[in-house]
Amino acid sequence: MNIAIVILNWNGKSLLEEFLPSVVSYSKEATIYVADNASTDDSVAFITEKYKDVNIIQNTTNGGYAKGYNDALKNVTEDILVLLNSDVEVTKNWLQPITNAFKNDLTLVAAQPKILDYKNKDYFEYAGAAGGFLDAYGYPFCRGRIFNTIEKDKGQYNDVLPIFWATGACLFVKNKAFKAIGGFDEDFFAHQEEIDLCWRLQAKGGVIKYIGASKVYHLGGATLSKSNPKKTFYNFRNTLLLLVKNSAGVTVWFRVLIRLLLDGLAAFQFLLQGKFKHIIAILKAHISFYGLLPKFIQKRKKNASYLEYYRVKSIVFQYFVRKRRHFNDGY
Repeated sequence: MNIAIVILNWNGKSLLEEFLPSVVSYSKEATIYVADNASTDDSVAFITEKYKDVNIIQNTTNGGYAKGYNDALKNVTEDILVLLNSDVEVTKNWLQPITNAFKNDLTLVAAQPKILDYKNKDYFEYAGAAGGFLDAYGYPFCRGRIFNTIEKDKGQYNDVLPIFWATGACLFVKNKAFKAIGGFDEDFFAHQEEIDLCWRLQAKGGVIKYIGASKVYHLGGATLSKSNPKKTFYNFRNTLLLLVKNSAGVTVWFRVLIRLLLDGLAAFQFLLQGKFKHIIAILKAHISFYGLLPKFIQKRKKNASYLEYYRVKSIVFQYFVRKRRHFNDGY
C-alpha cells in the first residue's frame, strides 16, 4: 500500500522550516509532496535547496484548501493520501497504525490520528482532537474539544472509533474513494470542506475512523486564527451549505432555519463582547449563503442522503444549558 503525504503551502516558508523536518524524519515509507498554492515568498526555493527528496507540485493559483488540494492531487497516484497541514509536527511511527487499519478494514475510506496542541502538548488541539461529530444543526464538535473547552490528554481516547468526520489538518483518505466522489467541493474554499467530503464518503458506504495509537501535534491558526472574522465567515456560511447539500428530507429546512436563528444569538454574543467585525462576518456569511443557495439546491439533488449524521440534537443545549463540557459526560 503506497502512501503520499501532501502538504499544502502558501507563503509558509517559516512553517516548513519548523515542521517539515519531522515529516521527513518519520515518514520514510511515504512519498512526500509539497503542493504550493502560488506562493510569493521563497518557500519553493527553500524546499528545492534543502529537501531534494521532497516533490514539489506547483499550483498556478491560490485556490484555498479545497481547490488547492483538488488541483494538486490530480496526478498523485499513491493508494493512500495523507493531507497534512504545514503546521503539523509528526511523531515516530505515526503512519503505521493508520495504514494497518486501512489494510485490515476494506470499508475504511478515511481516518485521522490523535491531534494534540503543539504549544501545549498535554492537551488536545481545537481542530480535530480525537475525532469529529456533528449535531442536528451542523455544529461540529470533537472528542476532546467541545466549543472552546479543550481536554487534557489522559489516555481517555487511546482507542479506535468510527467518527463522522476526520480533520483536514491530518486527513488520511483512500485515493480512489477521494477521486470517485469528485474530491473537495471548491465552493467551500476553506473550512468544513473535509466534513462535506466525509459526509459524501459515508453516503457511498465508506467508514471513517479515529486511530488513537497515532499522534501528531498541530500548531493551529497558522492560516486563520479562531479570532479572525474570515474564519467566522467561512464557518457560519459553510455549515449552512453543508446541511442543504447533504441532508435529505424536508426537515432539513427547519434545521437550517433554527441554525439561522442560532447564528443571530451568536451575533448578539459578539455584540456583548464588542466584536463588531464578527457580527459583520455573520451577516456576510448569510448573504453569501443565500447567493449560493440555488447552486447548492442543484447539488442537493445529487448528494443529499438520509445518512444519520448527527450524534446529539443540539450541542448548544447540551453544552450551555446542561453544562456537559466533555465528550465523556454522556455524548
